[in-house]
Amino acid sequence: MRVPPKRSERLLRGSVILLIVTVIAAVNLPTLTSAAVRALHDYKINSQGYKEREGHWSTLNMPPGFKVNAVHAALLYTGKVLIVAGSGNNAGDFKAGTFKSIVWNPRNNKFKLIHTPSDMFCGGHFFLPDGKLLIAGGTRRYEVLANKIVRAAGVMTIQDQAPGGRDVHLPAGSEFTSPTGVAYRSIEAATIKPATKTVGANGATKVAASSFEVWVEAVDKGHSSVIEGETHFAIAGVHGVQARNLFGLAAALNMEKQQYWGNNKSYLFNPANETYERVSNLNIARWYPSLVGLKEGRVLAVSGLNQFGQMIQGQTEIYTPSSRKWTLEPRIHKILPTYPALFLMPDGNLFYSGSNAGYGSSRVGRTPGIWSMTNNSFKVVPGLQDPNETETSGSVLLPPAQAQKYMIAGGGGVGSSPQSTARTAIADLNEPEPHWKPGPKLAKPTRYPSMVITPNGKLLITGGSSGYRGEHDSDLLECHVYEPSTNKLSALASPTIGRDYHSEALLLPDGRIVTLGSNPLYANKADTIPGGFNKQIEIYSPPYLYHGTRPKITGGPQQIERGETVDYKAPDSGEIETANLLRPSAVTHVTDLEQRSIALYVTDVHGGIRVRIPSSEGLVPSGWYMLFVNNREATPSDAYWVHVS
Repeated sequence: MRVPPKRSERLLRGSVILLIVTVIAAVNLPTLTSAAVRALHDYKINSQGYKEREGHWSTLNMPPGFKVNAVHAALLYTGKVLIVAGSGNNAGDFKAGTFKSIVWNPRNNKFKLIHTPSDMFCGGHFFLPDGKLLIAGGTRRYEVLANKIVRAAGVMTIQDQAPGGRDVHLPAGSEFTSPTGVAYRSIEAATIKPATKTVGANGATKVAASSFEVWVEAVDKGHSSVIEGETHFAIAGVHGVQARNLFGLAAALNMEKQQYWGNNKSYLFNPANETYERVSNLNIARWYPSLVGLKEGRVLAVSGLNQFGQMIQGQTEIYTPSSRKWTLEPRIHKILPTYPALFLMPDGNLFYSGSNAGYGSSRVGRTPGIWSMTNNSFKVVPGLQDPNETETSGSVLLPPAQAQKYMIAGGGGVGSSPQSTARTAIADLNEPEPHWKPGPKLAKPTRYPSMVITPNGKLLITGGSSGYRGEHDSDLLECHVYEPSTNKLSALASPTIGRDYHSEALLLPDGRIVTLGSNPLYANKADTIPGGFNKQIEIYSPPYLYHGTRPKITGGPQQIERGETVDYKAPDSGEIETANLLRPSAVTHVTDLEQRSIALYVTDVHGGIRVRIPSSEGLVPSGWYMLFVNNREATPSDAYWVHVS
């Protein structure tokens, strides 16, 4: 540990700096005063006393070949960080098939490029019980802005109303013609199953038409091919009776902006060998989905844009680790905006905070509440201030998780709205009738705030911008700590790098906090220069890392079970006040559905401590956790990795 300088030494250093500033100002005041101010600032933020009060930020020196557009970040049980860019919001890289991931080891700052088989950009992710990271969805095609579109286009639904026949195969380029002669062509092949026929108990026969969706583009350029309203299309090469049963239907074929298309690919990232493993495809392609853990290690996929950039209308599916397969779940159905913030509750239900990251109706699916996983009911949690400004907000299950208090912070209006809010609010789900109560306001209205639980039971809130994607140079160099026990927010040392859209933050096993990513629209206050992706990583060392000797866990079981009482070796066990399990983060778009801090009942035993693990699977989902202990000054240990089952 670094020994703090004596008071006399600090006074001497301060006098020397003051003398230097005076000399500089006398020599060339107009030119060098700002440099002197910077020198004073640097001296201040690097002083031991300042670090003890407010912490310290430092920028990581990354090798050039490993600077990627960080869109996703996850802390692996090896202590390393997986950073996924995919195509990194770069259309050129997407067309070239250049998809990137890296693994960073914070202990020695070594980096490793990972072969990335698909564009995982804007997919969803969640840690499975064995510690592998499930990644599902991503990008199938980039958006096309309206001013780049020269042909009307859209989704054509091909229907077959004749039962008992064979599959119909239509190649890419198949032509569809409207009654008025407007022609469209498909861009992909299609296979249409025959209709199905069933006979009811009363002997009545029912025929259900089959359907298949394809993307079509007009043969002729310009607005003359635009179709408004449902229209039947004849299929080239289909004649006679078959033509009456096999045809195309389209509701709208236009020249409006075409959204990103989701893909249906699904992978596991294995921390042991640092490779991706292919598993079964999603049943519905998803872009901007949320993956949230359920009981028994299963994972629910919710929301997103489908394979043609359309909002998914409430359909969900579940991944089962034992089969490595996704199964549609028609009983669980809810329309939600993209990247909805969902959290597993002790009873197995999900809490939806209202936070989301961008696409969807401005009215449907924005209300916070408790979503039942048994009967699909939804109980609204009322009282949220600024309820129309939950997009790009942050959400977290506050520590300790047993208290079931959830915080929402910041956010803005739907889409590129200039609105933003400084609101924080807390919902206590242990109350008989939960409702939102005001929390302390942020220093400024904030979109994209990152929220990270610290090892000593507090919450760090940092970054964000007051405007949409940092417009008008609105990134906020702010960092605060929230104390759940007092409901107070206090300022800490300021970061030096702005973080807005496509940014992440997470806790490292040694107690430091890393921030990365950021994708502003513009690079200047006038919004005239296009912005670029920030590839720098900045690391925050909180004040607790400067408060003297840290407690240690020097041994104990790594494999533990819920409901179990476990002993760990700790040399200074008499000084240990609290212990907790902290689930590692997997975060994107400031949405982190993983992190939770579970308080452990701790007692002092000879040469160490004894802790009791809660028995509820909904409170402590199976998987890897960081075990932290804190002394009486709330100084945490390094993490001791444990696996809970």
